[in-house]
Amino acid sequence: MTHLLHLSASPRGAASESLAIAETFVDTYTERHPEDTVDTWDLWDGTLPAFGPAAVGAKMAVFAGADPQGEEAAAWRAARAAFDRFDAADRLLFSVPMWNGGIPYVLKQFIDVVSQPGMVFGVDPVEGYTHLFAGRGKRAAVVYTSAVWGPALGPEFGTDFQSPYLEDWLTWTGITDISEIRFHPTLTGDAAEVRAKAHAVARDVAATF
Repeated sequence: MTHLLHLSASPRGAASESLAIAETFVDTYTERHPEDTVDTWDLWDGTLPAFGPAAVGAKMAVFAGADPQGEEAAAWRAARAAFDRFDAADRLLFSVPMWNGGIPYVLKQFIDVVSQPGMVFGVDPVEGYTHLFAGRGKRAAVVYTSAVWGPALGPEFGTDFQSPYLEDWLTWTGITDISEIRFHPTLTGDAAEVRAKAHAVARDVAATF
């Protein structure tokens, strides 16, 4: 049995294009894979722990080969619990609206919480990073949406720091099987056509995910 985790980075609910496309994906996935389990993690629901001074201290302690103590230990347990929910998934679906050319800050918070030594990565002083998800068969699908920037538009409409950042992070974890579903309407009135294509791609990707 395969487990799909949908990580939602949009706070817009029913008004969210990325969530609507993700719902189409999940609906198709559950139809095609009725034996699989699906979990949706709304990153805005308050369950994602902060990654502040205590957590950073814990991370540095682990890097130094020590066990975190006190508040740092509690922060490390919270980060570990978030990582375990992430790691339990065989399939990952991200719904990611573009914010100011990049990703929503809550998704960056998630990345900072789970990207820990011994969890997502290791470090060798000679060879560099070890990608701890490599070879484990994990797959990712990402719904990218934007309201102004588009791949066919010039720099006067902004720059895409959204998908390069997330794809680089996923690859760094060791996940290289990554599918993209994109919704980038222009401001000239083509949203309905582009939306229909995005939902069609979502169904196609989900059917064999």
